[in-house]
Amino acid sequence: MPLVIGVRFHPATKIYFFDASGFEDLQAGESVVVETARGEEVGRAIVAPHEITDAEIISRLRPILRRATPADLSLMDHYRQKEHEALEKCRAKIQERNLPMKLVRAEYSYNGRHLVFFFTSEKRVDFRELVQDLARMFRARIELRQVGVRDEAKLLGGIGKCGLALCCSTWLPDFHPVSIKMAKQQDLPLSPMEISGACGRLLCCLAYEEDHYAETKRRLPRRGDVVDTPRGRGKVIGVNAVKESLQVELESGVIFEYLTSQPEPGEPALGPALEGDAVTRQARAGVPRTERRPATGTGRGQASRDGRKPRGERGNRAPEEPLAPPAQSQERAPGSRRSRKKRKKPSAAPQ
Repeated sequence: MPLVIGVRFHPATKIYFFDASGFEDLQAGESVVVETARGEEVGRAIVAPHEITDAEIISRLRPILRRATPADLSLMDHYRQKEHEALEKCRAKIQERNLPMKLVRAEYSYNGRHLVFFFTSEKRVDFRELVQDLARMFRARIELRQVGVRDEAKLLGGIGKCGLALCCSTWLPDFHPVSIKMAKQQDLPLSPMEISGACGRLLCCLAYEEDHYAETKRRLPRRGDVVDTPRGRGKVIGVNAVKESLQVELESGVIFEYLTSQPEPGEPALGPALEGDAVTRQARAGVPRTERRPATGTGRGQASRDGRKPRGERGNRAPEEPLAPPAQSQERAPGSRRSRKKRKKPSAAPQ
C-alpha cells in the first residue's frame, strides 16, 4: 500500500495528498516543497504519513521534493509582500483596457515564477491581450482565474452576522449545498436580508444543524395534530426543535408548553411539571376562553362570538338540546301570515 501525506497550501483550503516515499519520519506541521500542476509550491504538512489502499487513489500521486529550507520560507515571504503591488498594477491595466472584471486577489508562488490573479465577472471576459501585457510586466507565468461570489468572500475574508470571522475564510475548506428548504425547516424568516451572508448567498451555517432539525421534527408531532397530554387532549399549535418542546392548546382554551425530552438533573421541567406556569394571559387572569360547541346537524348549534344564542335557540328550548329537523309535512298555525290565504270576494248573484 502506498504511503501518503496530507499537505495544505493556505488556511481553510483543501488537503491534497502526495507520495511520502522517503519521508516516513515527516511530522505534521513541517513545511515541504512539493510538485503541483502549477509547478513547485511550499505547503504545510497537516496529515502525518500513513498508508492507504489502491482503491482510495483517485489520480496520480505527485512526489514530495524536499523539506522546505529557511531560504525557501524567506523567499516565499518576499513574494507575499509583493502581491499587493501586483494587484494594483493589474487593476490599472484592467481599467486601461476597459474590461468588465473585478479583481479580488493576487497570489505568487513561493519562488515568484507563477502569478495567479483571481477575479469576478458577471459575463465571460476575453482577457488574452491582458495576459500578454501582464507577462511582459511581471516576467512570470500569468494565470487569470474567474471565481464566484462565495470564493470571493473566502479570499477577502470578513465578519459574519454572528460577529465572528467568516467560516469560509477561517476553517471551512469546502462549500456545501444550501437551500431555502433548510431555512423553512428551522422556522427562520425567509427574508433575504435575514438568511444571507456577506457573499449575498444563503448562510453556510444553515446546513450545520439541518440534520438535528430534520430528526427532531420527524419524531415530534406536527402543527395541527391532536395529542394526549397529562393535562388532557389538545391541539399542537407550535413546535420548538431546539428545546424539543410542543406548544399545546387544550380543549378548554389553555395554552401550555410541554417538554418532550427529559430535563437535565437540577433543571426544572416545563409543561405538566410546572402546573399553571406556561399558560395564556387570559388563563392567568382567571378569564377562560370562550368554548365553542361543535356544530350540530343543522349547523345552528355553535355559539356566536358576541355571546348571544343562535337563532334556533332563542325560544324555550335548552341550549344543550339539539334542534329537531323540520318535518316533511308540517302544518302552520292557522293565524300565521303564511297560512292566510286571500279570500275571494263572493261574486254577485246573477239578476
